[in-house]
Amino acid sequence: MAEGTPFGGNCDPRFDPVREEFERNFRERAEVGAALAVVVDGRPVVDLWGGHADQARTRAWQRDTLVNVYSTTKGMAALLAHQLIDQRQLDLDAPVARYWPEFAEAGKAALPVRWLLCHKAGLAAVREVLPGEALYDFDAMTTALARQEPWWTPGERHGYHAVTFGWLVGELVRRVTGRSVGAAFRERVAGPLGADFHIGLADDQHGRVAEMSGLSMEKPEGLEEPGLAAIILGDPEGLVAKAFANPPTLVLGPNTAEWRRAEIPGANGQANARAVARIYGVLARGGHDNGTRILSPEGVARCREPQAEGPDLVLQISTRFGLGYMLPQARRDFRFGPSEQAFGHPGAGGSLGFADPENRVGFGYVMNRMGPHIALDPRCVALIEATYECLGR
Repeated sequence: MAEGTPFGGNCDPRFDPVREEFERNFRERAEVGAALAVVVDGRPVVDLWGGHADQARTRAWQRDTLVNVYSTTKGMAALLAHQLIDQRQLDLDAPVARYWPEFAEAGKAALPVRWLLCHKAGLAAVREVLPGEALYDFDAMTTALARQEPWWTPGERHGYHAVTFGWLVGELVRRVTGRSVGAAFRERVAGPLGADFHIGLADDQHGRVAEMSGLSMEKPEGLEEPGLAAIILGDPEGLVAKAFANPPTLVLGPNTAEWRRAEIPGANGQANARAVARIYGVLARGGHDNGTRILSPEGVARCREPQAEGPDLVLQISTRFGLGYMLPQARRDFRFGPSEQAFGHPGAGGSLGFADPENRVGFGYVMNRMGPHIALDPRCVALIEATYECLGR
């Protein structure tokens, strides 16, 4: 740990080993700035933050610091879809084109909503190179995706829709509710729960946002698979590169006002760990908390229904998905604790949120130094394992 690293927050004494592991991340795992929150049966037991909000280490991480959480945002977009399914406004097995008529182009007229949520739609990227400004233009991206022919036969295989997931699911939310995905999330989830999580951040809040590092070019230590950067660079014109770098402004990263204020619901949520754990903590209790319900118990069970498992055409490792959420696999760095009921979503570089209904745990971890791992980062794995050791699981 760099001498003078600032820390803050609270931790139930029972979870002191989690605090120790959190601080060890700074000492031994090159953490720059991060926050961790754990909720058990609706009660916050860990709420920690530490380090610095900038890469130069001149600005201390604060209680209300926000940071880009990349694909951890996907779990929030998926939650909105599940709310609409609960309310019978969205049918998983209906054609997407029922709600979004333009989507029927390029042979997609019968493609069901279900396949958007489980990465089977074949729309992981747009083939045509788009202008840089399209990244910040929700209409431009949904128009391009409506025109796009699937990269593989929908339903037959799956491949991670790294950024397009948010526009695809977000457009369904917009068509059904008449509200942008950011506004719908604020009104239906973040506002009612008092969760400091934003999809499209107001300009007057940008000063709270931590600076993210660039994508690590390192090869993950001890693993045979390449890092994400190596996969992208291996075929600059292929599916994977276009999934992560079309529009090309994706490679500029999240440290711009344009990125922060846009609604990119697959990648640009701005949040703290407390908000992530709060939302997943409610899902871990059946979707309700102190009179506020964000999802039915049946909806929570639906989130984790297995839909896709095996070789991932984009990430090039084995992945396992439910309806909008990643599900645990056998390997240590792809498990959300010991429970097979757990579900959630990691974000590029290391962030993670998950719900464990069996043990009634909500977990949130955010950070601003990006690691190279496609699976869970070792910093996060250490925190998960410490949490469950304290729970006696």
